[in-house]
Amino acid sequence: MHKILSLLFSLFFLVSFAQEEEVHSIYFQFDKYNLKDEQAEAVVKFVQKIDTSNVETIEIFGYCDDRGKDAYNFDLSTKRANTVKDKLVSKGIKSKIIITLEGKGKILIDEDLETNIPEARSKNRRVDVVVNYKPVIIEDLKIPGVYSTVPKNPVVGDRIYLDKLLFDRGSSKLSYKAKQELERVAKLLYRYKNIEFEIQGHVCCTPTYHKEAIDRETRKRELSTNRALAVFKYLGFRKINKKRMTYKGYGNTQPLGKGALLDRRVELVITKI
Repeated sequence: MHKILSLLFSLFFLVSFAQEEEVHSIYFQFDKYNLKDEQAEAVVKFVQKIDTSNVETIEIFGYCDDRGKDAYNFDLSTKRANTVKDKLVSKGIKSKIIITLEGKGKILIDEDLETNIPEARSKNRRVDVVVNYKPVIIEDLKIPGVYSTVPKNPVVGDRIYLDKLLFDRGSSKLSYKAKQELERVAKLLYRYKNIEFEIQGHVCCTPTYHKEAIDRETRKRELSTNRALAVFKYLGFRKINKKRMTYKGYGNTQPLGKGALLDRRVELVITKI
């Protein structure tokens, strides 16, 4: 199991709206920071897939499992991060766009919540490569019924894609910029007083056996629901009648079909005109 996990190069997406963000995880063997051939090949394939013309920045974070002393784990996680950075640069990624290189040390495990502690530790021995892409204008993708604002002639089923709704990674707390976006949305909803809608939270690319992502505040798999609820509460605070709104988290079950980056989102879906 450890050998298999050490060779895995897992692609998944963290639900964060700071910008379009793709996260690749590279897993290491216990107490190691060197890349084996299979891992190095996976990094190369990852680089080949990246549309570098559309990349804004890259961040690299190294981690360890919960064993060992803190100082040692910080050093080991930093070495893992540097190993991956050197491989990326050697394969053509410009070092100037790598804005963060950080060893985070160990990831603690709650033994009461984890059902397979050895597997959890294996997955914590990793480096996350966070690729931040330039913003995508949703209308340019020409997805039927999906807009960045309320359309002139809205119909039931239209989706308002909130591409500037900002959350920290793994968090359902509204940031300052998220609240700014919701102020814009509230003004639209004042104008269209008859519209009723569902606030939908989505996440992208969690493993197939997990339809939902973990909210780091609650440590439960309810992130998309909690983000939708946060929007519901804020719009209520801005005097949008709660009878007009419902909210629901859909996890990773409703991809848009236009690439994984667009699948981590919050939408307002019109349910009644």
